[in-house]
Amino acid sequence: MTGQGHTHGHAEGHTAGGPGGPAGDRGHEHGNRHGRRQGHGRGHHHHHHHGERIDAALEGSVEGLRTLWLSFAVLTATTAVQAVIAALSGSVALLGDTVHNATDALTALPLALAFVLGRRAATRRYTYGFGRAEDLAGVFVVLVIAASAAFAGYEAVRRLLDPQDITHLPAVAAAGLVGFAGNEWVARARIRTGRRIGSAALVADGLHARTDGFTSLAVLLGAGGAALGWRYADPLIGLVITGAILLVLRGAAREIWHRLMDAVDPALVDAAEHALAHVEGVGAVGAVRMRWIGHTLRAETSVEVDPGLTVVQAHAVAVAAEHALLHTVPRLAGATVHIDHAGTAGQDPHAALDHHFTR
Repeated sequence: MTGQGHTHGHAEGHTAGGPGGPAGDRGHEHGNRHGRRQGHGRGHHHHHHHGERIDAALEGSVEGLRTLWLSFAVLTATTAVQAVIAALSGSVALLGDTVHNATDALTALPLALAFVLGRRAATRRYTYGFGRAEDLAGVFVVLVIAASAAFAGYEAVRRLLDPQDITHLPAVAAAGLVGFAGNEWVARARIRTGRRIGSAALVADGLHARTDGFTSLAVLLGAGGAALGWRYADPLIGLVITGAILLVLRGAAREIWHRLMDAVDPALVDAAEHALAHVEGVGAVGAVRMRWIGHTLRAETSVEVDPGLTVVQAHAVAVAAEHALLHTVPRLAGATVHIDHAGTAGQDPHAALDHHFTR
């Protein structure tokens, strides 16, 4: 367990698994207990679920793709119905809702591409794989939401300055109901799947669809006001819809920002520390770091063991620590566990590294 910055393989012949690491044996990378550098790479496949190893990342991608294509079909049909009625009636509120539904349907395409790209194996250049493509797709979703808000707001203001009569009011009201039903189904499917597989981009897109559903109901209010002879009802509802889109934009942007900045739920870190502390042979737990790569998590930590342990014994503790993390942290694809010890006679076992971290 000594040395600096080198790697070595396992005699057992383990290979790395999961989307977050390269497709070979990563060995042990050495560092200090303060978390400056982490080590003990993951090279152990753990067999769960009735003895079958399940690639969680691939499974999540398949489920995400299925949800995206179903939601794309539903929103495309919904948009087609609304577009015809919007063209016949001249309702700006319905037009804004139709455009929003169309953009929501189209966001399925970059997300689907990201899921497909994320299934590619890691390379020597992209050593953590391609899961970050989901976060880039999430940025695209946020930009699309912003564009739809701008368009809906522009049309609403234009109609306020130049009011127009609306025709086919019963059809407009029916289109609003169709829009609500289609979007709510899509929202539930995307949010449920996104949370289950850990995809922030899919959750953001589901929130986008949910707002579309409520804005579709607002179209009913516009149609009701127009039926009562109030010409400004429709463009005012269009402004309300714009405000609702801006609210979902704020929530989606915050979700994607957290993901891009490697934010995780602190409860996951607490759970990981608790699990590590109860592993036999672990005397102390160092810093625990986690980050999302696509819809799977990667973790890094260090654990302190008795300096009298042999290499094989210390290695077994590291394997047990990773195993505990895999059982404790949902969506965890792998963990890097560095073995540390307190040193003897007051000597810091990492003193040779200190000059690399001083200013």
